[in-house]
Amino acid sequence: MYRILIVEDDRSIAEAIKEQAGLWDLDARIVRNFRNVLLDYAEYQPHIILLDIGLPYFNGYHWCSEIRKLSKVPIIFISSASDNMNIIMAMNMGADDFIAKPFDANVLIAKIQALLRRVYDFASSVPVLEHREAFLNTGDGTLSFHGESIPLSKNEYRILLCLMENKGKIVSRERLMERLWKTQQFIDENTLTVNVNRLRKKLDAAGLTDFITTKVGVGYLVE
Repeated sequence: MYRILIVEDDRSIAEAIKEQAGLWDLDARIVRNFRNVLLDYAEYQPHIILLDIGLPYFNGYHWCSEIRKLSKVPIIFISSASDNMNIIMAMNMGADDFIAKPFDANVLIAKIQALLRRVYDFASSVPVLEHREAFLNTGDGTLSFHGESIPLSKNEYRILLCLMENKGKIVSRERLMERLWKTQQFIDENTLTVNVNRLRKKLDAAGLTDFITTKVGVGYLVE
């Protein structure tokens, strides 16, 4: 089932869209945290986003730009500010379509379905993992925090991916070594320690202090 994230602060409009989407077997969620839309995005992993321009705290252009740093997920702007300048701005920010309010709900669903077919017939959704507002894109192996990219080596990425996939759970050193090298032949305790320490230094330098916790004699976790 395709998932739609509705970033609309007019509750009546948002609920109407969600209800209409349900009639077409589309799952929909209304954003709960307008201070940080990215958190809802990372948790829900939508296949498409409906985005208003006028929002609390930050406008839709801001969130479109932030989402585009992480993902190519389709974005449709829905707004009453439908003059040419706003439409051009939305497209330049990375939007895929623009629908002016008021709109017919059936037309909106038709546009959503057409965009979903066009995108997901050719490409699968790339998940993004989030922890403490740091976003790990599993498609290109990039990590970003507050809009800044943190470069990772292949081993650092694999370590962080394994820990974030198991957020809140201890991951043993043995499991991490298996994830890194996939064979007992190349396992080396010291190399794992070096990689974890380098990763920690990068995270600390970016402001993500104590991102990885050590459980002595057991392993590591993020929580």
